[in-house]
Amino acid sequence: MAVIAMVDVQGQTKEGYDGPSSVLCERVKHAPGFVMHSAYQVDGAWRVLEVWQTKADADQFFAKQVAPHLPPGVRPKRTLFETYSLVTA
Repeated sequence: MAVIAMVDVQGQTKEGYDGPSSVLCERVKHAPGFVMHSAYQVDGAWRVLEVWQTKADADQFFAKQVAPHLPPGVRPKRTLFETYSLVTA
């Protein structure tokens, strides 16, 4: 079952997002199970929204690629939702 990963980082800035994403966006394109990635600001936080083919794919990429590149003190709030429907191009 596909999952949506919603990650909120309070106090994050565009510059704070751009640093790690310059490395991670290229890696995520080739990650097993990756479907899409989007990032935007909402309510004083920076939100990343991703779709993955499975929860295991999402968890593995976060643990091995994202977590090691987080700046000190950055603690993202990560929530995963199983999709009911997913339509792609």
